[in-house]
Order: sequence, then structure tokens, then C-alpha cells
Amino acid sequence: MIRIVLVDDHPALRAGLHTVLRAEPGLIPVGQAANAAEAEAAVDSFKPDVVVLDYHLPDDDGLLLCRRLKARESPPAVLIFSAYAEAPLALPAIVAGADGIASKSAPANELFEAIRLVASGRPVLPPVGAELMREAGEKLDEERELPVFGMLVERTAPAEVAQVLGVDESEIVDRTRSIIAKLRREAALP
Repeated sequence: MIRIVLVDDHPALRAGLHTVLRAEPGLIPVGQAANAAEAEAAVDSFKPDVVVLDYHLPDDDGLLLCRRLKARESPPAVLIFSAYAEAPLALPAIVAGADGIASKSAPANELFEAIRLVASGRPVLPPVGAELMREAGEKLDEERELPVFGMLVERTAPAEVAQVLGVDESEIVDRTRSIIAKLRREAALP
């Protein structure tokens, strides 16, 4: 059984997802949240296998919340759930530590499959081409951000990034926040 917390600020969407997931064998929605604070409390309470996380939240950035969830000692898999589930979102999502991206317009069976894949440790991310990587790299500070970006894209843990660069982990958190903001602007993501 895959335990799921749903995080979206639209009550009707959460209710619909909850109903659809309950009907699917092996998927169990155990909690819901409308914002980042509720999401962190739900993850603490329910210890889900997967968090289906809206990209847009009213009180926080969904990608930064993803980064915080993935920094936990026993992090859940995080599936970013967005109307913008395309390659430009993949880079900031990867930097945030997301395990996958699913489109809100996709059929339910695609969402079910994405949940199952990320729960099993397999990423569900749109392909990121060399051109997109190059363009992203050009927007980042060569000394402070580019090395962090490269290691995070390779899925290096932030603690290890800090150790390799000889800086405090809080510095990596700050650099990651800056990288995500720049990648979002570069991709013209809201």
C-alpha cells in the first residue's frame, strides 16, 4: 500500500483526488493540506510514502516546500502536481529534489502510475535537453551557484554538496533557493 498526502490549495481538487485515489487499489490517501504549514504537519503526522504537491501554494513556494520535505531524515517521495508539467519545470523541480512531475490535465491512470513509480524510487521527470541545461547554467553565478546546481542535478544530497564545497549546509539552502528562483524566471514559470 502506498500512503499519500495531497497538497493543493483548491478544496474541490483535493476532494476529487482523494476520491479517485481511494478507488484505486494500492493507493491510500492518508492526509490533505491546503498550504505549506498544513503539508509539513500532515507529513509529520501521517508519514506518507508520497506527497502529491501542487506547484503553487498560497503561503509558500511548492518547490521550496519540496526541498524542505526532501531534506528530512526519512523523506517521502515528492510528485509535483502542476498545470506546467513540462521540461522548463523539470530543472527547478530536480534542484528542489522532486522525484517526479505530473500534469493536472493528465488522465487519472497516468497520475496513478506516476505515484507508483516515485514510490518505488524511479523518477518521473520530463527529459531535460543539453540546450536547456546550457541556458540554465548561463543564468547562474559561476562560482556560487553553478557547482551546487551541477551536484543537485546529479541528485547529490545537500549535506554532501556542503561538504564537497566546504561550506555550511545553510549556505547550500540559500544557494538552492536562489537557483530555483533564477530557473523559474528563466523558464518564465509563474
